[in-house]
Amino acid sequence: MSAFQAAAGREEWGDRAPMAQPAAHGLVSKRIIVGYGFWIFLLSDIIMFSAFFASYAVLVGQTAGGPSGRELFDLRNTAIQTACLLLSSFTCGLASIGAQTRRGSWFYGAMAATLILGVAFVGLETREFLGLVARGAGPTRSAFLSAFFTLVGCHGLHVSVGLLWLLTMMAQVFAKGYRADILRRMLCFSLFWHTLDIIWVALFTVVYLMGAGQ
Repeated sequence: MSAFQAAAGREEWGDRAPMAQPAAHGLVSKRIIVGYGFWIFLLSDIIMFSAFFASYAVLVGQTAGGPSGRELFDLRNTAIQTACLLLSSFTCGLASIGAQTRRGSWFYGAMAATLILGVAFVGLETREFLGLVARGAGPTRSAFLSAFFTLVGCHGLHVSVGLLWLLTMMAQVFAKGYRADILRRMLCFSLFWHTLDIIWVALFTVVYLMGAGQ
């Protein structure tokens, strides 16, 4: 190779390198922006639940002569709900591992288990709400029950949306495979689901355990 050819090769590589660097930088920036934006969403959700918790704490004693939590709450039913949701967090973690390792049976099996446990949780909560309304303890009975239905119902709504997201993730992996953007969405779903578990632990403690003990 002549000195001229070597110099031309170095010049060509020098022209390509600056083009490759912005592309890689753009990819990293997109990943960071997506992650940052989703964390902002989770924080806004936590702030919203904090406001609901504060409202419940203020109104928990405002029963208007109606039943209190001690008379209404079934801790056995709520304990089963808690077990279902906490176990679903474990299976969701297994699904994330299955997606990262691209093991289809592991991913789909764990996602199906998460779906079943989540549906069981929502079903038990719906049965609890219907039972309270049938006993005349609906959300319009007192300020306490309004705060209770708002706080617990909002969490149940989030779980229901999470179940729809779960089905969407299963469909996307089936149709498109384990692409980088799909794995990012799976990570966001896992963070969302685990956040709901953390909120439920606080809700179970503040609403049900403390309410049943008053």
